[in-house]
Amino acid sequence: MIRNMRTVPDAVFKSLADPTRRAIFERLVCDGEQTVRALTDRTHVSQPMVSKHLGVLKHARLVIDRPDGRSVFYRADPQGLAPLVDWMKFYRAFWAGKFDQLEDLLNRMDQ
Repeated sequence: MIRNMRTVPDAVFKSLADPTRRAIFERLVCDGEQTVRALTDRTHVSQPMVSKHLGVLKHARLVIDRPDGRSVFYRADPQGLAPLVDWMKFYRAFWAGKFDQLEDLLNRMDQ
């Protein structure tokens, strides 16, 4: 069981732990493909910092870049969230079982 949890890429969790990166990722999810310039204008963070955050998101496979001339367009990659979804499914099943056990115990105590 623990072995499966270790296969979850830490990069996904680390990248989404930062509120600025989460905001950039959410902006790409909601508004679609954008340039660094467009993201810089909307985040009120410097262009070098936006680029650095995009690099972290790209490393975590949460965004994909598409060069077009001098511009680079970034878009969210929903498949990058798959490890996070799998991790959450594991814990949802874990906690559901624990709550079922607690409910059984409380029912036995009431009798």
